[in-house]
Amino acid sequence: MDADGVTIKLIGADEVEAFRHIRLEALRAEPSSFASRYEDWEILSLQEWRDRLNEPVFIAFQKGEPVGVMGLFRQRSSKMAHRATVVMVYIRAKLRGTGLAVKLLEAISDHARDIGIRQLELFVSAENSAAIRFYQRQGFAEIGRIPGGVLEDGREIDDVMMARRLVG
Repeated sequence: MDADGVTIKLIGADEVEAFRHIRLEALRAEPSSFASRYEDWEILSLQEWRDRLNEPVFIAFQKGEPVGVMGLFRQRSSKMAHRATVVMVYIRAKLRGTGLAVKLLEAISDHARDIGIRQLELFVSAENSAAIRFYQRQGFAEIGRIPGGVLEDGREIDDVMMARRLVG
């Protein structure tokens, strides 16, 4: 399947069900790719889901169905408000390799620039070499590691910290 007919949209609280659907799908389908667990999110109230949409969340829709998600978490401190972390990255397996992840990242990046973000940051599992290569192709560079950043099934897995400047 290709990414044709996919619409990428910054969603609001009125689309919380689409967000809930794709986020739970992501956590269920790729549990080792996220710092959160499915069990942590499935118990959230509808209001807690809406509250998470206080930060920008972009969803890719194909034929009205959510097939990908990417969020942005801006730093709160006034001295760090020029930085934001890319979070919740997920593309449905059958759409990987179609360019959809690039389109979602472009949407997030454009939005970030529009709100004054100068640097995007992210964390990715050291064991997720495909994601690391993708981010490197998109201009991200490794800036550090957190040893044992995630505990998955009793194993400590390093988090790779990556960043990409949006301006000079």
